[in-house]
Amino acid sequence: MHDADDITKMMTDIGKAARAAATVLASAAPQAKAQALNVAADTVWDQRAQIIAANKKDMAFGAEKGLSPAMMDRLMLDEDRIAGIVSGLRAVAAQDDPIGAVTEEWTQPSGLHIKRVRTPIGVIGVIYESRPNVTADAGALCLKSGNAVILRGGSEGFHSSQAIHTCLAAGLRAAGLPEKAIQLVPTRDRAAVSAMLQATDFIDVIVPRGGKGLVGLVQREARVPVFAHLEGICHIYVDASADLAKARAVLINAKTRRTGICGSAECLLVDQAFLDQHGDILTRDLLEAGVEVRAAGTLAQTKGTVPAQADDFGHEFLDMIIAAKAVDGIDGAVAHIREFGSNHTDAIIAENDAVADRFFRDLDSAILMRNASTQFADGGEFGMGAEIGIATGKLHARGPVGAVQLTSFKYLVTGDGTIRS
Repeated sequence: MHDADDITKMMTDIGKAARAAATVLASAAPQAKAQALNVAADTVWDQRAQIIAANKKDMAFGAEKGLSPAMMDRLMLDEDRIAGIVSGLRAVAAQDDPIGAVTEEWTQPSGLHIKRVRTPIGVIGVIYESRPNVTADAGALCLKSGNAVILRGGSEGFHSSQAIHTCLAAGLRAAGLPEKAIQLVPTRDRAAVSAMLQATDFIDVIVPRGGKGLVGLVQREARVPVFAHLEGICHIYVDASADLAKARAVLINAKTRRTGICGSAECLLVDQAFLDQHGDILTRDLLEAGVEVRAAGTLAQTKGTVPAQADDFGHEFLDMIIAAKAVDGIDGAVAHIREFGSNHTDAIIAENDAVADRFFRDLDSAILMRNASTQFADGGEFGMGAEIGIATGKLHARGPVGAVQLTSFKYLVTGDGTIRS
C-alpha cells in the first residue's frame, strides 16, 4: 500500500504527462501510429517468454486469492493467446486512420461551408479487470484514434500487464511518439482508481471494462464529465491578415445580435500586427454599439474601455460586456483560448489560409469558424433542425467501441465575412 499523498502525486504526474502526450498525438502522422503498433506487435512476440513468465506470477497470485476457474482462465496467457494479442495489434495498425476524416460536408444557403471532421477525444482512462490482453487492445485503439490513455488493470494481471505495456512503450519510442501516450498505473492500490475517477483536469473519458461491480463503482464515483452543455466562452481572434470590413461586421454581430445565447462572443483577441495597421477601430465599434469593453494590454489604451480583471477572461457574461486583449499572432491566440476557452465555439477572422488552417488544427473546440459570426453556433443554422444545446462533453460512443468510436468531432466552418441576420 502507498501513502494517500503519494498516490495523489503519482496520478497527478501521470495525468499531466498524458495531457502533454495527447497534444502531440492529435496531429501525429497515421504512418507513425501504425509503425508504433507494428513494432509493439513484433516486440510482444519477441518477448513472449518474458510475458509468460510474468503471467505465471499473476497466476500464482490469482490462485492464492482463490479466483474462480473462469477468472483464472481469463487471466492466463500462453503462446497462442500471445499470438492473438500480436494479430490484434497488427489489425488495428492496418485500419484506416480515423483522425481528420471528413464525415460530412455541405454548404448552407447563408453561404457557410461546413465540414465535420473526426478528432481525438484527448485522454482516456481505462479501468479493467483480470484480462491482461486488454492492456494491448485498449492501448492500441486509443493510440490509433489519437488519444493518450491511462490504463489501470486489475490487480490479478499486474505483472502481465506491465510486461505487455513495456512492448507498447517500445513501439512508441521506435515511431518517435511520446512514450507517455500509453501509461500503465504502476500500483495495485485501489486509491489509484478513485484518483482516476476524480481526475477531471486530466482525463476526458473513463471507460470501465469489467463486471457489474466495477462498472457500478465507476458510475457512482466518477466526476469526469459524461455529457455536458458547458459554458459558451466563445472567442473571436482577429489576425493580421483579416479583412477590416469583415472583422468589423462579424465582431458586432457575434457580440450584439443576441447576448444571452451560448454562441455570443465573450472575448476578443486581436493580433498586435492588426492593431499596428488599423488601430483600435474594433474596440471603438464595440463601445459605440453600447458594449462594455474590459480590455487588457494595448487595447486598454482606448478611451472608454474598462481595465480587465483576471477573472474577466474565461467568463461567460451573457450581456453587453466583452473581454478584450491584444495577442502576439496565432500562437498567442491559440495559447489564450486553450487556457480560457470552454471548447464550445471559437472563430478566426483571417485571409491567410495557412493561419486559418492552424487555428482549425490546433484548437479542439466543438465548433471552429473562419470569417463567420459565432452566433451561427446553432443546430438549426447547421441544417440539423432544432437543438437541445451545444454539447461540449465528448462521451458519445454506443455499442462496440473501436478506434472510430473513441473519436469526437469538430466543425470547420468557413464564411466570407458572413453575418447572421
